[in-house]
Amino acid sequence: METKDWFTSWFDTTYYHTLYKNRDDNDAQLFMQNITNFLELPKDAHIADLPCGKGRHSIYLNSLGYRVTGGDLSKNSIEHAKQFENEKLHFEVWDMRKSLENKYDAVFNLFTSFGYFDDDQEDLKVLKGMKSGLKDSGVLVLDFLNVQKTKNNLVEKETKEVDGITFHIEREIRDGFILKHISFFADDQQHSYTEKVKFLDLAKMKHYFNSADLTIINTFGDYNLNEFDEEQSSRLILIAK
Repeated sequence: METKDWFTSWFDTTYYHTLYKNRDDNDAQLFMQNITNFLELPKDAHIADLPCGKGRHSIYLNSLGYRVTGGDLSKNSIEHAKQFENEKLHFEVWDMRKSLENKYDAVFNLFTSFGYFDDDQEDLKVLKGMKSGLKDSGVLVLDFLNVQKTKNNLVEKETKEVDGITFHIEREIRDGFILKHISFFADDQQHSYTEKVKFLDLAKMKHYFNSADLTIINTFGDYNLNEFDEEQSSRLILIAK
């Protein structure tokens, strides 16, 4: 029997969206404003948001005037996002390991949506897939966490109550992955999921990008586009061509 990747099963649940429902949209919107200004993307630019989840970045980018296509593996998320479609905003189910069919001015991979796979070759497929969707002058924006700061400030255990569900969260770094174990009781049964993100520092990222024949042209450490500092920065944001 084929086992599902962890993100396929977890991201497709309603519980995932419950746990993360209070994410700060201000951060996301600030980043989208800053990055589109920095890249000097013209308003007729076509941006791919991959994976897009329920579409919050895509919807905001579209509100800034851009043509946006959002793709995600979760059918439930895409069904939700489709209610926001218009002439310049479209959503579809995509596996980001596959080559993109169209060419875009920019491909955005946001909010730590990379490094999900045990096999490095699968992560490389994702990078190569996104590269395949870039026009000759197109740019890739990859927004990842800063693993060193995450390691230094790891909260090993916490409890969050959202909508009457108590989520027990445990974090650890093991075998080259940052693991987040989530367990809770809901709808008369016990649930448990583990989020896995590869421990990718800047050196490893550079190796990946080189292997995918992508050139990193800028590196930022937060959504205000300050310089990247391995000890202090909250994010690792890479711009590549």
